[in-house]
Amino acid sequence: MSHKLELTFSWQSPPYTMQSHIFRVRNKDPLLRVSNVDFIPSRNYRVRNRGSQQSDSFRVRNSGSLRSESFRVRNNGSLRSQSFTVISMGLLPYECFTVRNCQPLQSHNFRVRNRDTLQSETFSVGSRGLLKKQSFRVRNSSGDLQVPVQRLGWEAIGEALSTAFPLWVTLACVLALYKPPAFLWMHSNLKVFGISVTMLGMGMTLTIKDLHAALAMPKELLAGFVLQYTIMPLSGAFVSKLLRLPTHYAAGLILVACCPGGTASNIVTYLARANVALSVLMTAASTISAVVMTPFLTAKLAGQLVAVDAAGLFISTVQVVLAPVLVGALMNQYCHGVVKFVSPFMPLTSVLTVALLCGSAIAQNASAILMSGQQVVLAACALHGSGFFFGYALSRILGLDVSSSRTISIEVGMQNSVLGVVLAGQHFSNPLTAVPCAVSSVCHSIYGSILAGIWRYTTPPTKDNC
Repeated sequence: MSHKLELTFSWQSPPYTMQSHIFRVRNKDPLLRVSNVDFIPSRNYRVRNRGSQQSDSFRVRNSGSLRSESFRVRNNGSLRSQSFTVISMGLLPYECFTVRNCQPLQSHNFRVRNRDTLQSETFSVGSRGLLKKQSFRVRNSSGDLQVPVQRLGWEAIGEALSTAFPLWVTLACVLALYKPPAFLWMHSNLKVFGISVTMLGMGMTLTIKDLHAALAMPKELLAGFVLQYTIMPLSGAFVSKLLRLPTHYAAGLILVACCPGGTASNIVTYLARANVALSVLMTAASTISAVVMTPFLTAKLAGQLVAVDAAGLFISTVQVVLAPVLVGALMNQYCHGVVKFVSPFMPLTSVLTVALLCGSAIAQNASAILMSGQQVVLAACALHGSGFFFGYALSRILGLDVSSSRTISIEVGMQNSVLGVVLAGQHFSNPLTAVPCAVSSVCHSIYGSILAGIWRYTTPPTKDNC
């Protein structure tokens, strides 16, 4: 005998809410009741119990500039409850779900299906009571085909162009190699401005609330951070010795290996349908810590090859990384109207900036690259190949789920090569030091695109098969 209880809130969404999503959340435990804590009309959700087939529907909306909504799911029989926090983290079209078990000795398995976008993601959520992980899968109940969220025409065009970033970077580097004058107009001040704009855009995707999302996955964040600053620096030093690179190329390869994760990794993670929330948080953590880690590791690993100005690297990293990221985060927190207006333009702006900066580094050393470019390309491919491989393999060895391991693999394998280009031009006397950094951007973009294409259509397994 099945019982059905349905509770509907029928607020009408205004015409501009074109990006609403419909989710179905299924819980194996009976007698769920859904109440909207904030009573803010927004997206459509359906919560259904697998056992008793009871369903509750409610509608909630992010009113203007608000970026998070809270929901409470209560069990009328046993007073066990779950709290849901839905966070929109900025430039990328995804949602981060943080689920906390408010009562001890209780855990749930959920399936979340996004009917609009057909995006599939897996979330690992910690239970405060049992200290267990919960597995979530976001999938469209109609099938596996990709259907984009409705957007304004120019937003859709901008997103399509930004997701093709490997193509633009490759074209810029090839054009710079054979037509150097097209990129020689970029002087050092413009390069610093360009990387600062890119970091500002990443900062606009962050808020203080992101730290709360990190609490649900401390193991993944710590593992990603450690692997980021061990696999790549050690691989850079090993590859440079193995291939017997000239000192200037070796220093450039080690420099880019010691740089933080690149913002392009967030786009690749989204395309691969991995854990985008974890990707953003890992990029933020490695970027902020790069103020110390990049100068320190570069001085230790490349200091024997060339003179490394660790203090200068530290100051430059603060100027072009930490300061723009903090400014962007503060703008997102206190000037959300401005951020909401400029955010649709930032991904494409960042992609074009990266392409110009990499093209400039290639153009300044085009003749030298044509003479010895094969060695540099081989070194960069080996460096990033090891990052992707060991990032995934070691994550799985550490017991992380497939989705998180894929995310860490992308984060470790994709570096902020543009930061390496800027730092090499400012703090190394030989201009050829920037060449491995520029070549690196092409290599990791191609690697990342291939992996995204494979993983996008390979749904990671879950423990519950939910």
